[in-house]
Amino acid sequence: MSQTAKIAIIGTGFSGLGMGIKLKEAGYDNFVILEKSDDVGGTWHENHYPGCACDVQSALYSFSFEQNPNWTRMFAQQKEIQAYLRSCAEKYDLMKHVRLNTHVAGARFDEKTQSWTVETCDSRELWAYRQKKCLNPGDKLNRKDKGLPEFSNFKADVVVSGMGGLSTPAYPSIKGLDTFTGKSFHSQDWDHDYDFKGKRVAVIGTGASAIQFVPEVAKDAAHLDLYQRTPPWIVPKPDREIRPLERMMFRKFPQTLNAFRQSIYWMLEARVLGFVGNPRILKIGELQARRHIRNQIKDRELRRKVTPDFHFGCKRVLISNNYYPALAQNNVDVLTDGIREVRGNMIVDNNGREREVDCIIYGTGFKAQDPIPAGMVHGRGGQDLLDAWKGGAEAYKGSAIAGFPNFFMLMGPNTGLGHSSMVYMIESQIQYVVDALKKMEKHGWKSVEVKKNAQSQYNASIHAKLGDSVWQTGCKSWYVNENGKNTTLWPGFTWQFRQQTKRFDAGQYVCEPVAEGAGEAVPALN
Repeated sequence: MSQTAKIAIIGTGFSGLGMGIKLKEAGYDNFVILEKSDDVGGTWHENHYPGCACDVQSALYSFSFEQNPNWTRMFAQQKEIQAYLRSCAEKYDLMKHVRLNTHVAGARFDEKTQSWTVETCDSRELWAYRQKKCLNPGDKLNRKDKGLPEFSNFKADVVVSGMGGLSTPAYPSIKGLDTFTGKSFHSQDWDHDYDFKGKRVAVIGTGASAIQFVPEVAKDAAHLDLYQRTPPWIVPKPDREIRPLERMMFRKFPQTLNAFRQSIYWMLEARVLGFVGNPRILKIGELQARRHIRNQIKDRELRRKVTPDFHFGCKRVLISNNYYPALAQNNVDVLTDGIREVRGNMIVDNNGREREVDCIIYGTGFKAQDPIPAGMVHGRGGQDLLDAWKGGAEAYKGSAIAGFPNFFMLMGPNTGLGHSSMVYMIESQIQYVVDALKKMEKHGWKSVEVKKNAQSQYNASIHAKLGDSVWQTGCKSWYVNENGKNTTLWPGFTWQFRQQTKRFDAGQYVCEPVAEGAGEAVPALN
């Protein structure tokens, strides 16, 4: 049966739920939120590895309209954040709009009807199919295979992507990896039933996830080999319990919580001056990070291995109090010679040395440069979004893309941050999209599409600012694609982005009216 909705939102993280809440507040009820998992929460439901926590203070890493006086730590852990998002969905009556276990296989714009056809299937059935075929989440499906789950379509006038840039796991390309005879999994797909006691474990990657789960795995594993390509800069984590008295004060006097939130916001905002304005300011952070290494690691050779050789801030700066002590344990080796291949239960480094392992954990992060898979979104003329992004992902205000009418992205290209809370950026974009919908309704526009020259001019100004930033000082990071283009980060203060997205600037768009005889707007989804 063909189903319809005025607005289709993809994802139930901060973006999808925030969009749904603001739609309801604006009087919209004819929308659906599609979620591939079995519960809401987005990345905070999908990622549940040991030690998983946020690296932005919890008072700021939450909706401004739903501040939480009950956070138990300065930096909230995964379970608490997921519970917060679930409570938001329930409080604002969003669950009736949410379709769980729904995988979005594709979305295609119909130029005749000026609407989108969204193709979905049951995520559980798709997972079983991938397991049977030994496919990773990013691997392409064989649509001719009779074993695929049944796909169904529904129509939507507007599609809002809340999938985020850190949603598709990245796997390393290593010879023989698919022939490994032991246990293996990505940090996002953590197997909590696997017992590390007495096991030799290999961790590939030293990014934000790895520095959180490595100390936890090292507690139980007989031996842990950490395969490091590039060490990150790490500074102390100023975490602590939020005392019961503090939480009581936040509940009774909400203005104190808001004041606390604002103090954190402006403290973090000041860091932009180093990242974009004058990178020499970041030398202060580098000195702190070097002192952190000296204080926590006594072995000189290990210190040398974990000390980066690139500018502080060029790659994501991480925070941890227990990562370096874990690396200094007798049952942990930091290996920097790379991996040549995997043979059976052996990992062979580039010098030919073999090391036996029982389990491989991929701490290799996500495909931030390809947040939306090829073949998933097709705009005017059937153009694949990734073909439109051959030179690197880009959008107008990180939200709209030329050639893709009525398609909005939250956390789109160049909206990421190296210094503050993404929730602030998400709320700014949501305001922009809601205003666009209001103007479409007011003026009778069936579709809105950003002009190509508007998008080009906007991105030219973005990259002019990025050229002088610390992120362009030569290190290899997921911020920058293979052509050296930074497609992920916003080069400025977050309040500047909020000013830009305060109102929908229709003059930068081609706005097409509803065709005569086109009929009423599509009915609500049952």
